[in-house]
Amino acid sequence: MTYVLVRHKVKDFKKWKPYFDNHGIVRQATGSKGGKVFVSAENPNEVFILLKWDNLQNAKKFLQLDDLKEVMMKADVIDKPDVYFVEEAEEVEF
Repeated sequence: MTYVLVRHKVKDFKKWKPYFDNHGIVRQATGSKGGKVFVSAENPNEVFILLKWDNLQNAKKFLQLDDLKEVMMKADVIDKPDVYFVEEAEEVEF
């Protein structure tokens, strides 16, 4: 399974989150299988998103959508996102 890891800063997490939640229908329609949202322990407006995707091609296609760029603008994303496409290598438990 492909994962997309995104890091970006937002002006206000509480304003950003409903935009992210409402855009879930678009993510699902393009192959997202859900994921997790994290915030920095030192800055709650620095957001990390880990999303599962059905395949790499659909993940890349989603990230090129004009709709995504519009939602990010409305949600006050204030820097260029860092985006990584990753595959799980191992789950470690202690």
